[in-house]
Amino acid sequence: MVLSELAVRLNCAEYKNWVKAGHCLLLLRGCLQGFVGREVLAFHSSLLAAAPGLGPRAACSSGSRCSPRARQFQPQCQVCAEWKREILKHHTNRNGDVHWGNCRPALWPVDAWEVAKAFMPRGLADKTGPEECDAVALLNLINSCDHFVVDRRKVTEVIKCRNEIMHSSEMKVSSVWLRDFQMKIQNFLNEFKNIPEIVAVYSQIEQLLTSDWAVYLPEEDQRDGCDKGVYLSESQVNEIEMELLKEKLQELYLQVKEQEVLPEEILNQLEVVKEFLRNNEDLRNGLTEDMQKLDSLRQQHLKPDSKEPGVQTPEGKA
Repeated sequence: MVLSELAVRLNCAEYKNWVKAGHCLLLLRGCLQGFVGREVLAFHSSLLAAAPGLGPRAACSSGSRCSPRARQFQPQCQVCAEWKREILKHHTNRNGDVHWGNCRPALWPVDAWEVAKAFMPRGLADKTGPEECDAVALLNLINSCDHFVVDRRKVTEVIKCRNEIMHSSEMKVSSVWLRDFQMKIQNFLNEFKNIPEIVAVYSQIEQLLTSDWAVYLPEEDQRDGCDKGVYLSESQVNEIEMELLKEKLQELYLQVKEQEVLPEEILNQLEVVKEFLRNNEDLRNGLTEDMQKLDSLRQQHLKPDSKEPGVQTPEGKA
């Protein structure tokens, strides 16, 4: 049954394109993690060199009163206030949204990654390093921190493509879109010609996106695709699909939590995913916990005592 479900999904060229694009994002994530980790340490060291008083001997004196919430952070001690100023000096979006809620300011003097999370999207408070982050988190860090010398237009183009992948309600993209994505992701990778692990992924992505990308289905003794291409096993494809769907469900969860889109749109997207999983047991079984978490939050938004659909009372806020 599992293999037949996969074969049916991959008979849809636009769904296969969606998975291929997502696979590229996973490859991108993998090649950026080490580079970003090294650069974050270098950035933190440069901040301490420029302002020695913010180093390990500095300590927050206000405890929980210096705890940020979402985009709001009003430091209650001098050390955290000075750290906030230093971070904003290097933030390319200093006049816009900064997700302070990702951070534990008391750790800024000693933990480079806690500083890095101020340059990243919301929902990353529990991430302790680049190896726990998805591609868009790393891309936003590169884009938002002026320590990274890069053509930011190329970064934002890839971020935009990633968002289109995740926000595709039907989980499908066209071949024309995929070719455009290839051009944009390779333009971005060309910014890092002196980073070996990133250079290595360039050719992998090119081969993946330009091949027929066949999948070996041993029970049926055939490949889904032509004889030439990149060959993956059923388990490899299933793992890629699972990672993409987990990321998509997490994105929906954060949108519901922050009420970033209209409730009707959230419900429609959620119903499409639920219907897709109802028809694909091999994927549904691995995503039960993610769906339950999202459904639970959705029910909070649909409480009968809410004044409007999707609007919570103060007590019901996440």
